[in-house]
Amino acid sequence: MRIIKNIVPLCIIILLTTTFCKKEPVINPVLKADTTYNIKGLYVLNQGLMDYNNSTLTYLSFTDTMAITDYFNMQNGVKLGDTGNDMAIYGNKMYIVVEVSSQVDVVNPFNGKIIKQIPFLNGVQPRVPQNITFSGSRAFVCSFDGTVAVIDTATLTIIKYITVGSNPDGIAVANNKVYVSNSGGLNFPNYDSTISVIDIPTLTVIKQITVRINPSTIVPDAYGDLYVISIGNYSNINMCLQIIDSQTDELKYTFPGLQALNLTISGDTAYVYYYDYNTSSGSQIMLVNVKNETVISNNFITDGTVINTIYGITVDKQSNNVYVCDARGFVNTGDVVCFNKQGQKKYSFKAGLNPCKIAFLSETNITAVSSKYIIKTLKQ
Repeated sequence: MRIIKNIVPLCIIILLTTTFCKKEPVINPVLKADTTYNIKGLYVLNQGLMDYNNSTLTYLSFTDTMAITDYFNMQNGVKLGDTGNDMAIYGNKMYIVVEVSSQVDVVNPFNGKIIKQIPFLNGVQPRVPQNITFSGSRAFVCSFDGTVAVIDTATLTIIKYITVGSNPDGIAVANNKVYVSNSGGLNFPNYDSTISVIDIPTLTVIKQITVRINPSTIVPDAYGDLYVISIGNYSNINMCLQIIDSQTDELKYTFPGLQALNLTISGDTAYVYYYDYNTSSGSQIMLVNVKNETVISNNFITDGTVINTIYGITVDKQSNNVYVCDARGFVNTGDVVCFNKQGQKKYSFKAGLNPCKIAFLSETNITAVSSKYIIKTLKQ
C-alpha cells in the first residue's frame, strides 16, 4: 500500500494543526445483522500514518453488530505498531504485516491476543515487510529489502529467505508457485519491471517475467491466471492491469486504457478500483469478468453512494457482500461500506485511520468482548 506514502508529508502538516482529544465511548442504535451466513465477524486493519505508530485493528461482531476500534490494544495492552500493511486469517491464526515496525504479528483471531511477534531484521536493519500469502504449511512474506521470507505456520519460525528483485510489493500463489512483484519503488526513477517466480517444492526462483514498470498488487483467479497491477512512473507511464498465465509464466494480456490501483477477485468477477490521488477526482470501481477477460462495467456502485477516498476492497465469498474501505482523505477516521452484489449499499461503520485490509472470521467459538469498549455500530 505504497500510495499513502507519497501523501504523508501533507497529512503530517494537517495533523500537526489539529487538536486531538480522547472521548468516552459512544453507543449508537444497533442495526440487525444478517446471520444467514457462517461469518461471525470481521477485522479491519487500519494503516494509520507512516512513522506515527498509530496502526489499529477494528473488530466488527455480526452477532452484536458492534464495531470495536483499537481492538488489538484493548486485548493486548500494547499498540499494534507502525504502518500495518497486510492482514489475513489462515487456519486458526491471523497474520498482520507491520511495515515500519518490521514485524509480523501472529494473533489468535478468536480473541485478538498475540500468539507471537516475528521480527523481520537483517542483523539490526529492518527488512520492511509488505504483504503475505500462504501455501500448505508455509506463509510467504515479501519485504522491501528484496527478499521473500518462508514461515513455517506450525512453529512460526522463518526457515528461509529467498532473494528476488528490487523492493517486492505484491505476492500471490498459483500453480504451486509463488509470484512476487518487484516494484523498485525506492529506486525512482529506475523502477523494476519484473515478477519473480518461486518454485514452492524447491523454494528457488525459476523465472523472471517482464511487465510494465513498478508492479504492485498481484491476485490469482480460478483459471490459472494472475492479475497484476503496475503503477507506472506517476508521469508519462500510466497504471495498468495485466494478466500472467501461470502455465507458461508469460505476460499474455494488458487491458487497454484501464488504470487501476488495486483489486480483489471473487468467483468470476474482479473488483478493480482506481482513484486519482493527485486531483481527488473520486473513486471508481470497475468489474472485470476473469473467465472471458473482459470489462463488465465501469461503475460497480449502482445506487449513487459516494466513496470519498477508496483504499481497499474485499469480498465476503459466502454472502458475496463487497466491503469498501474509505480513507476519507487520509486524515479522518475512515469508514467501511458494505454493498450487496448488485452494488447497493447495505450498511457502513466507522473503522480507524486509513482502513486498508479486511479479514473475515467464520468460526463459531468467538470470544465475547466487553460492551464497554464498543464505540460505534452499523448504520444505514
